[in-house]
Amino acid sequence: MAHYKETIDLYSDDGKVLKSNVLLHRINPLLNPATQTIVDLTKRTINVNLAGIEEALKTAKLGKGRIPGRELNLPIMEHKDEIVRRIREMVQVEDDDDTEINEFNQGKLLLVRTPSLRLKTASTYDAAITAVASAVTYAIVDEFKIDAFNASTVKAAAWGSYPQTQDMEGALVSSILTIPQNNEGIGYALRNIGVNHYVMITNKNALQGAALAATFETAGVFEMGGAIGPFERNQLLCYAYQGLNANNMVYDLVRENGQTGTVGSVVQSLVDRAYEDRVITPGKKGGYFQFYDTSDPMLWNAYVAAGTLAATIVNCGAGRFVQAVSSTLLYFNDLIEHETGLPSCDFGRLMGTAVGFSFFSHSIYGGGGPGIFNGNHVVTRHAYGTAIPCAVAAAAMDAGTQMFSPEGTSKVMGETYGRMDAFNRPIHRIAEGV
Repeated sequence: MAHYKETIDLYSDDGKVLKSNVLLHRINPLLNPATQTIVDLTKRTINVNLAGIEEALKTAKLGKGRIPGRELNLPIMEHKDEIVRRIREMVQVEDDDDTEINEFNQGKLLLVRTPSLRLKTASTYDAAITAVASAVTYAIVDEFKIDAFNASTVKAAAWGSYPQTQDMEGALVSSILTIPQNNEGIGYALRNIGVNHYVMITNKNALQGAALAATFETAGVFEMGGAIGPFERNQLLCYAYQGLNANNMVYDLVRENGQTGTVGSVVQSLVDRAYEDRVITPGKKGGYFQFYDTSDPMLWNAYVAAGTLAATIVNCGAGRFVQAVSSTLLYFNDLIEHETGLPSCDFGRLMGTAVGFSFFSHSIYGGGGPGIFNGNHVVTRHAYGTAIPCAVAAAAMDAGTQMFSPEGTSKVMGETYGRMDAFNRPIHRIAEGV
């Protein structure tokens, strides 16, 4: 793994410098301790909607629907402390291990941190959710002396419709990660987190949400082998400038264009910035057109990635609508190519992603809002970590235009993961971690 001599300055979401002269490799997800913590907690931490289980059993709303005649009226919340004790006892491996259970909303929601030993000896991250779902099921069965004929009803509340369905559909024990079988290919697990999840976890903060998404996307690209050799620097630069607001570029571009700017004016500002920083230089002329050259296409790619996020914030922020994110990704980069003659973000892959994204998110097909997409989706998977952060920023500023709102799809994520510093302020944590 390369260690780089080039440095960046890391800025916060309000434009204040956090760390100066940071060596580029210090933000590498394999080296940065804050990112290691984020990924570790993501794999080990499981939501348990304890109050939801009580209500589901009372009404027999199990898995994908309702099963009349299978109602169980159990005072689960009254016995919450004993149930939590039983869950901890079953999930932990050793008395002094790193098992932890945090309670939120008067214990209605639990965040169970499974011990590292369960993950170390597992082939996949499934070990966390299976252990917790089983422990929740058995804790309730044991606490209320449920007989053999009704235990399966308790199991359905915790596990959802699994194994009748491939995943745990309708389960009230859940993870931020989906099951491995739903991943589009090798190494996609960390990219399979929905846009709305990021929005709620970071309390609708556009830059913090984009940073968290970029962190998972980058870690995922490393996992799938997309950051090996010379591609590593390209990935780290995109992550730095777009995701972590390196050199305050995203913030500066938004501030310059936020009042009266457009997608086109952000293009102008970015080209000016790249020219001033000597990332690009005037090249040949073709009639009235001025071509530009660059001796560092990877750094230029990072600048364009930052510009794409800034254009998204300016455009979608002005309208308070997330739906424009896909067309912004497309036309900002189209304008960049026409303005400079240089490649657009991710060397054209982001434009290609944006075309399909427009169609599938709200055009003729209209399958759903951008908030339910992720970096694993067949439409948005192609750009290596540069599309989803923009979608997150746009959804954070959305004023309720989606069919599937963040509150509707991801409320529990905000009420659990969103209370943890490791997740809700990633820019600051990663800057500390360097």
